[in-house]
Amino acid sequence: METKYDIDLQRVPAHVAIIMDGNGRWAREHGMSRSWGHENGVTTVRQITEIATDLGVKFLTLYTFSTENWNRPQAEVDALMNLIVVSIEQQTPDLIKNNVRLTTIGDMNRMPAFARERLERCMADTAACTGLVLVLALSYSSRWELVQAARTIAADVLDGKLTPQDIDADVMAAHLATAGMPDPDLLIRTGGDLRISNYLLWQLAYSELYFTDKYWPDFSKDDFVAAIADFQQRERRYGKTSEQVKQEQDDQKE
Repeated sequence: METKYDIDLQRVPAHVAIIMDGNGRWAREHGMSRSWGHENGVTTVRQITEIATDLGVKFLTLYTFSTENWNRPQAEVDALMNLIVVSIEQQTPDLIKNNVRLTTIGDMNRMPAFARERLERCMADTAACTGLVLVLALSYSSRWELVQAARTIAADVLDGKLTPQDIDADVMAAHLATAGMPDPDLLIRTGGDLRISNYLLWQLAYSELYFTDKYWPDFSKDDFVAAIADFQQRERRYGKTSEQVKQEQDDQKE
């Protein structure tokens, strides 16, 4: 595909995670309600899912609703729950058409029954899709996830399925909500804040971070491609030296 950015389609990040921030502030600057901002943010979700699919991204994880968001005014929470499920239901035919599989991570037990059941139906409808995996982080926070993993591992030790000596990074990762997914190569946060906000703390250990002042409703396909182009300019060393990384790259070319 042609874009105004020079990117290598062979080095597109396999997993991109996004903190979709700024809907409320964007709406306020336009003299509208926060709900209106969230509604416009849905359009951006659709556009970014499309460009991620076109570029060959394998996993796209969107911070959709955090455990802290339950503390927002009840009217806003109710409006968000309804918006999430209605939007996904409306987009399910296009997801299937574009071979996109929908899944979620988070404490789904806290979701209202109507939202949980309708989301599960949409996930079932896209279960056979083999392209991009669209991951909605719903009722999610990383501290919740790590506590849940610790409890599960402790129960496995008590049941004799594991010993303390068995517990390593791989065991930990296998007990996280993202088990079976690669860690994000790139995290994008819109809205201007420079923090992770309790999002994928374990998984982001070696991710590249990209921050933009643009509010989520203004974040375009070109902005997403620009983030990929920036990502491709970085050297990912994983604790090694630049010389070691270059040697490994040269060895792979031979």
